[in-house]
Amino acid sequence: MYLDAFTLSALVDEFLDTLAGGRIQDVLDVDRTGIGMEIYADRQRRYLYLSADHQTPRVHVVDEKLRRGLVKPTQLGLLFRRYVEGGVLVHISQPLWERIIQFDVQGPEGEVSIIVEPMERRSNILLVQNGIILDCLRRVGPEENRHRLSLPAHEYKLPPSQIGKYDPTKLMIEELEGIFEQNDDPKRKTQQVLSARLLGISPLLAREIIFRAGSEINQKATDADPDRLLEALRTVVDGLAKRNWQPGIVETDSGVEAFSVYPLKSMLGWHSVISVSEAMSRYYGAPVGEDAYNAAKIPVGEALKEAIAKVRAKLASLERSLTDESEREILRQSGELILAYQYTLQPGQSEFKAQYDPDKPELVIKLDPTLSALENAQAYFGRYDKAKRALDDVPRLVKETRHDLAFLEQLNTDLEFAMSWPEIDEVQQVLQANGHWRGQPKKRIAGSGLSAPLKVVTKDGFVIWVGRNSRQNELVTFGKGGGQDLWLHTRDVPGAHVVIKFDGRKIPQSAIEQGAMIAAYYSAKRTEGKVLVDVTRCMYVKKIKGAGQGMVTYRNEEPIIVVPRSEADFEN
Repeated sequence: MYLDAFTLSALVDEFLDTLAGGRIQDVLDVDRTGIGMEIYADRQRRYLYLSADHQTPRVHVVDEKLRRGLVKPTQLGLLFRRYVEGGVLVHISQPLWERIIQFDVQGPEGEVSIIVEPMERRSNILLVQNGIILDCLRRVGPEENRHRLSLPAHEYKLPPSQIGKYDPTKLMIEELEGIFEQNDDPKRKTQQVLSARLLGISPLLAREIIFRAGSEINQKATDADPDRLLEALRTVVDGLAKRNWQPGIVETDSGVEAFSVYPLKSMLGWHSVISVSEAMSRYYGAPVGEDAYNAAKIPVGEALKEAIAKVRAKLASLERSLTDESEREILRQSGELILAYQYTLQPGQSEFKAQYDPDKPELVIKLDPTLSALENAQAYFGRYDKAKRALDDVPRLVKETRHDLAFLEQLNTDLEFAMSWPEIDEVQQVLQANGHWRGQPKKRIAGSGLSAPLKVVTKDGFVIWVGRNSRQNELVTFGKGGGQDLWLHTRDVPGAHVVIKFDGRKIPQSAIEQGAMIAAYYSAKRTEGKVLVDVTRCMYVKKIKGAGQGMVTYRNEEPIIVVPRSEADFEN
């Protein structure tokens, strides 16, 4: 779900009404990417949650008291306790058209600013004093962004100005016509043009405008009618420009699928709620780290459990058929006995007994009374040949079924480590696509997008990519990885594909160990003390033909034994 500039403006107004002037009584690390604050304002305690999660960054008030989710506080959390706890929240603001909220606090050691940048994949929380960054949740060095560093003791800079975009509250028809005339991509959609060329227009808002203009949501830009689009845009944006917020959610039988600060006519089930914070809380759920998503994981986990059980049963049956030839042999022996005793059989006879092996009991052979002895024998030989041909195909089926089982077990690990709605949703969608979902099909979570692999930069400046589910594994290995890059995976269990980029320098052992520890952490052996991780080059990793996403074989590996550690353990 896209947290756009208009939603942040609505949050600023809400916070000014409810939090401004309040005393910050407590600060805590809710999870690895989130900080909570207890604020006493207007004779009421309120709980503000700030999150820089890559997929679901957010900032809003929650109803219940936040709980500390980390045993060891983060460095930023410690600084919040020093500079923010006990201070007064004097002002909340938002730079024009930016997806940024600034909280100004008169703290124990002077005035500081908490700056939240809830932008997917670039989210951050920074503590700034006199324009200088004291620290931040995600440090961004020159190897990632040479123009805008997010590092302690560096000046805080706003993102570069959004050049080439128009203010939607002042948009003229000539400007809108020009936007579409400049589009030279016949495949580009109208919603993409609106989002790219108008300030503050998120994909959700763009789709709403197109719907109100009476067009198909996925309309191509070449078919757009600027006059109707401008009229529809004004029906939404005019109220937003006047800060006439109407918070609400889209609620269906599947749960809360979207939130907005304006009525959503393009989605069924929209209804208003009291505040923007309530809308966001209803959509995201409780902000308590991994546990926040346990309820959503339950039905997906049950479907996975059922699918794994079925595939295991199928595999067991196939493997038994490889070794148990007795039934097929009885078919052949029955045919031969019928031929041997055909002259003793009476017309209309339905069975007879005969001994094939002197050391074994007699066989009871069923006969079709409407057929002759020769025809009965031929029927048994036909069934024997069919069973034998089926056996010839069993090794292939066993191989395919083992791949299916390995993929489902990988999905099970994906679900276990899922820490956002998109990651849970991806597992569910794969189950549906492969016929493992019972009941009503579930649509993708509106606006959720696709989860992204984790990017880690070592102290030596080496980039490590980490895939935390099967789709991300596919992307990391065959999209991010090059032939000379190192590839790591925990041996014999489902888990992350990790790639350490080769940049011309020799990759040091410290970087390899760091990548291996992260690979072990995002595997089914996370809780074990010592884990064996294989290391090879990306050139030696190959897709398994016909298997699911991220299923590979590899060679020329060298093992390394490590203790599982998350990427957060290497920060600071």
